[in-house]
Amino acid sequence: MDKVIGVAAIALLAGFMGILVGFVPDIDLVIVVAVVVAMAGYDFYRSLFAKQDDRQ
Repeated sequence: MDKVIGVAAIALLAGFMGILVGFVPDIDLVIVVAVVVAMAGYDFYRSLFAKQDDRQ
């Protein structure tokens, strides 16, 4: 269930950021949004495939 909620959260974040970039198509904002979504995706990936003893 945690994985489903995590995927939904990443999708909602990307959707919200996509709408933001759609209305304000500034290159600086696009770069920041791409970095934020990439960092969130990387964090989700790391927590999804972490070993049990690595989790804190």
